[in-house]
Amino acid sequence: MNYSVAVRALCEFTAKCGDLDLRFTPSPTALEGMAGHRTVASRRAPGYQSEIALEGQYQGLRVRGRADGYDPQQNRLEEVKTYRGDLAAMPDNHRQLHWAQARVYGWLMCQQLQLPDLHLALVYFDVTNERETCLSEHWTAQALEAFFNRQCAVFLHWAAQESDHRAARDREAAHLRFPHGDFRPGQRHLAESVFKAVSTGRCLMAQATTGIGKTLGTLFPMLKALAPQRLDKVLFLTAKTPGRALALDATQVLRHSHPALPLRVLELVARDKACEHPDKACHGQSCPLARGFYDRLPAARQAATASGCWDQPGLRAIALAHEVCPYYLSQEMARWADLVVADYNYYFDFSALLFGLAQLNQWRVAVLVDEAHNLVERARQMYSASLDQSSLDQVRRSAPQVLKKPLQRLNREWNALHKAQIAPYQAYPEAPGKLLAALGTCVTAIGDYQNDHPQGLDSALQGLYFEALQFIRVGELFDGQFLFDISKRDLSAKKSLSRLCLRNVVPAGFIGPRLKAARSCVLFSATLNPRRYYADLLGLPADTVWIDVESPFKAEQLQVQVIRRISTRYTHRQQSLGPIVELIAERFGQRPGNYLAFFSSFDYLQQVAQLLAERYPHIPLWPQSRGMDEGQRQVFLQQFTASSQGVGFAVLGGAFGEGIDLPGARLIGAFIATLGLAQVNPVNEQLRQRMTAIFGNGYDYTYLYPGLQKVVQAAGRVIRTPEDQGMVMLIDDRFAEPRVRQLLPDWWAVDVVG
Repeated sequence: MNYSVAVRALCEFTAKCGDLDLRFTPSPTALEGMAGHRTVASRRAPGYQSEIALEGQYQGLRVRGRADGYDPQQNRLEEVKTYRGDLAAMPDNHRQLHWAQARVYGWLMCQQLQLPDLHLALVYFDVTNERETCLSEHWTAQALEAFFNRQCAVFLHWAAQESDHRAARDREAAHLRFPHGDFRPGQRHLAESVFKAVSTGRCLMAQATTGIGKTLGTLFPMLKALAPQRLDKVLFLTAKTPGRALALDATQVLRHSHPALPLRVLELVARDKACEHPDKACHGQSCPLARGFYDRLPAARQAATASGCWDQPGLRAIALAHEVCPYYLSQEMARWADLVVADYNYYFDFSALLFGLAQLNQWRVAVLVDEAHNLVERARQMYSASLDQSSLDQVRRSAPQVLKKPLQRLNREWNALHKAQIAPYQAYPEAPGKLLAALGTCVTAIGDYQNDHPQGLDSALQGLYFEALQFIRVGELFDGQFLFDISKRDLSAKKSLSRLCLRNVVPAGFIGPRLKAARSCVLFSATLNPRRYYADLLGLPADTVWIDVESPFKAEQLQVQVIRRISTRYTHRQQSLGPIVELIAERFGQRPGNYLAFFSSFDYLQQVAQLLAERYPHIPLWPQSRGMDEGQRQVFLQQFTASSQGVGFAVLGGAFGEGIDLPGARLIGAFIATLGLAQVNPVNEQLRQRMTAIFGNGYDYTYLYPGLQKVVQAAGRVIRTPEDQGMVMLIDDRFAEPRVRQLLPDWWAVDVVG
């Protein structure tokens, strides 16, 4: 056996015990943590060493890591931990874990420098007041070696098991064959390009028509690359739940085609979807699944490895059988999975679990980004923050007395910004420094209160707390890639409130480093045109490969018509209602079947649907409604059967505009009554101005490119297999413009009529 493990991962496996307890305030941000470590190092005597690379061996186990600091004069090794809040409130099992890490590093340092003994220190650095609390121990090298050996011995059986699993996984993956008789047209090109990208360590952008089988065409080559590229994990990242389901289905197909492949597939879901006791807090005094979590975790972890398929239902069953939290069991199993299927935020968000684990454990990962056209807007949301003054008002009224002063100070700074602004909406070039300082004081005060009252916070206060943490984090990073704006709303002649937003405009500075950190990233979608738009906004490496996979479909399969006589511009909406209704009724009369009609808003949708129902009551209508949950969306889709006839009304860019599969007679046509352009409003106009300043193409980057993505995605619902036949009507004269036509798929034969 030859197995490598990081010091932190080793200790988290061997030294964690007792309850799961999240009552201690959230960790400082990464920037605060790094700044804290630098501050501690700057206070030390000359000769102090920081970030010392250490490594040791126990039988076939290699243990590696970086110690925070070593003072040769005092012969003292330091493990530095940054925090905020009341240190006395830190649970004992947290402290035990920190000491375990310090002692393992201590032996590795004794071994490297041939030291007979060593002083160990846990240095707790409060990022709020920059105070240090130091706890120290003195150990002989012999005692540290014994401690190190005990930890390694506990881990060794698991390491041997993991080493055997890895060898079997790589061996069988090398013999994996494509599960179908042959590739679909274009699918082989996609698969070969993915394999070449991961083999050369490059990023790939692959534009491939909807229905080509992109999920299997990307997963298969990545699994084939596991052994030759020494990959630790493959991460399949999706924007929406349907994409996650398609990835899990594809892995089942691969498993059935090669039963000997011992592939561990983990599905990660949001905490609110996995929590068994949403009315309880995450600590042992409140939640029974948090009580003794780490004591029962080893058995649950072992049971999970015997299963191998860790989708949400499967892992939940294992967790409940061992009386542990399903959500936190899934986070633990992310360390031991081969393929992780998860939302974008698990790799790209500020505190992304998968990215953090990959960096900590120096994993070699390959990343698949499904429906990657969504990543621009999702990334902007991840790196933005907002605060609403009505939330602050609510909290101020009910807040404990000890919090009223910092909340009042925050309100004063907020009102000062508010009063200085005359217009209802205004954008600013800089973040609000005084308000951020007041917000930091509030966060500290709420954190201290939370530590003193472990039963939990009022929901409104907790909501404000987490929003404030995000606002501070974004404020620390604010630069020319952000906007700060204030939106005011008048409630009465005497009172008005405002909303503050720190908006990320260009997420390239955050997404780019995540892409480069992986062995390879493959971003794939039916709509990745024009390539420069994504390269600019996502920070793609200069050597990124871009391919446009040939379509498996023929132009004669899809009748595409531009209806030039109708304008769907906002000023022409009312005049467009009747002509659109007549167009839908005429087509339905010529060829009855299932259709989807897409509109730019619910209001527009409802007006057309109402008029169609009045004029043609015999045509069945299935309108999308606001706020549909997953069950309601499924009911909507179930109305599209092979034998049904009717028209579904949906919002372009919404739940039914992409990621749904209605092959054959389940869907034979689509009416798209809009270019999908974002609403012209003060926020989007600020975005356009910033895009113009940075890239010189503000209108296209803000309105045209995102809008046409939605159109092509919606049209892609119609043709799903090589046998499908259908039609798409693009309703607006602007679809006939050359610069719009060039953004439509090459394989379409577009006919301009009317």
